[in-house]
Amino acid sequence: MFKDIKILKNSAFKDNRGMLWTTWKKGVFKNIKFNHDKFSLSKKNVLRGLHCDFKSWKMITSVYGKFLLVIVDMRKKSKNYLKHKKIIIDHNKPQLVLIPPYYANGHLCLSKFCLFHYKWSYKGKYIDAKNQTTYLWCDPKLKIRWPIKKPILSKRDKKAKAI
Repeated sequence: MFKDIKILKNSAFKDNRGMLWTTWKKGVFKNIKFNHDKFSLSKKNVLRGLHCDFKSWKMITSVYGKFLLVIVDMRKKSKNYLKHKKIIIDHNKPQLVLIPPYYANGHLCLSKFCLFHYKWSYKGKYIDAKNQTTYLWCDPKLKIRWPIKKPILSKRDKKAKAI
């Protein structure tokens, strides 16, 4: 449904010691220059998002754990405006998800804990939380069926308003 969102499955080397996989290699995304990394550690039932800005590319993966990633098209002139895509991200099946600007994303930790990795690309200054847009995770206009009724939310996500 969303041609702009890229999902890359990574091969992983597994043996009796554990796993080894590559999260990013220069040249995979030719026109995107990453300049910022962030990690988010969450316990089960923590929902972070839906957050959006209008200039950042985000490459997402699970370093550890399993989470539900939800991506929403916030481009008002798009035929997919307010439509969403759900992806299960699990460190046992390494993959990368590239999200362009104008797409909101949120993630729900499904395992005991999750270590979520963002690799950011943007021009100029970083768009921090105070300059991002936060959408209500359960907005009825979005019709997202989350597998939880009462997630653990931040103050920012609790205060989000409906579209």
